[in-house]
Amino acid sequence: MRHGRTVIKLSRNKSHREAMLSNMSASILEHIQVRTTLAKARAVKRWTDYLVSLGKRGDLYSRRLAFRVLKNRKLVKKLFDEIAPKLTTRQGGYTKVLRLGYRQGDGAKMAVVQLLVEKPKIEKKKKGEKDEKEKSRKEEKN
Repeated sequence: MRHGRTVIKLSRNKSHREAMLSNMSASILEHIQVRTTLAKARAVKRWTDYLVSLGKRGDLYSRRLAFRVLKNRKLVKKLFDEIAPKLTTRQGGYTKVLRLGYRQGDGAKMAVVQLLVEKPKIEKKKKGEKDEKEKSRKEEKN
């Protein structure tokens, strides 16, 4: 029985798993999103949320803990100075996993892990307003 077992093993030994999740967390913080398998996405989501929580605390000990995982001073600085301040109002859930379907070849479930730094800007059109594309098409026809 697996009572109390919270580690997702991913068919790897401890050192390989930690190195992989550390590198994936660094990639998410650097590029905002990463495409991977669903199992890895679920595992790396926990690590990335933990790192953002450290960034929000902002003390020296938190920086040292983040450096243990990321092993990159520029990335730790970016986490604490740019990413964490944008997420101060959010209480947890700093990343989300979007399912993509199945990988061609081996049929593995694929997903995208996104860091929720920026809210998507949705501009609503008023009645009678048209996009620039629609305006340019109308002008070309005339």
